[in-house]
Amino acid sequence: MSRPRVDIRMPPRSAFDNFERETKERIKAAALNATHIAAGRAKRMIRDEMVAADLGRLGKAIDSGSDLEKRGVVKNRGHGFSASGWVYVRSNSERTRGTIESYTVGAEIAPRNGRYLWIATDQIPTRAGRYKMTPALYNRMGFDAKIGPLVPVRSQNGTMMLIVRNVGVNAAGKPNSAKSLTKRGMPRKGQIGADFIVAFYAIDRTSRRGRIDVPGIMREAQASLPELLEQQLNRR
Repeated sequence: MSRPRVDIRMPPRSAFDNFERETKERIKAAALNATHIAAGRAKRMIRDEMVAADLGRLGKAIDSGSDLEKRGVVKNRGHGFSASGWVYVRSNSERTRGTIESYTVGAEIAPRNGRYLWIATDQIPTRAGRYKMTPALYNRMGFDAKIGPLVPVRSQNGTMMLIVRNVGVNAAGKPNSAKSLTKRGMPRKGQIGADFIVAFYAIDRTSRRGRIDVPGIMREAQASLPELLEQQLNRR
């Protein structure tokens, strides 16, 4: 009785080499796409958190990048490779970078020029355009003429203040309504006279806790990478 004979022929070595090369290239492309997507999501989350924290357009300074955008290829490392995405502050403004750091990491804010930090009250405009009102800005914007000159005084508890004497304020108590008296020394229409208003009060320093959890957002982006990688590998 004859026995069946089975001949098994292995593919040529080149077939295995091609399969390995194509698989590696597919994994590399998936890693580039996954890290690019994760970085973009992290950027949008940080920007959304900044909007929710009433930080205005500050989030526009946050941007993202990736190896896919920058080089289009992975970084080879020995027998392996790496693919990266990142989030960064694209502004070169020291003021913008410092503000973002204070809201994300936290900061101890101390006066840079002079002894005090001056905080504007709601009796005067608290901002001038994008900037918080300061005594120097108050004078530069002409409020010393529109409302009155700032006069330093100390309250009974020792707090330094800058007041404006003899002004008109809204009769109904509406904030940000102070104006200078007329040339006859009378309040304007709809206003009543006030002996003085407090325009600024002084503090030595203040602490600001981080309000945007950037490390938490980045950890979430990193945790999403396995799923993103799987999705990219399953793309046809």
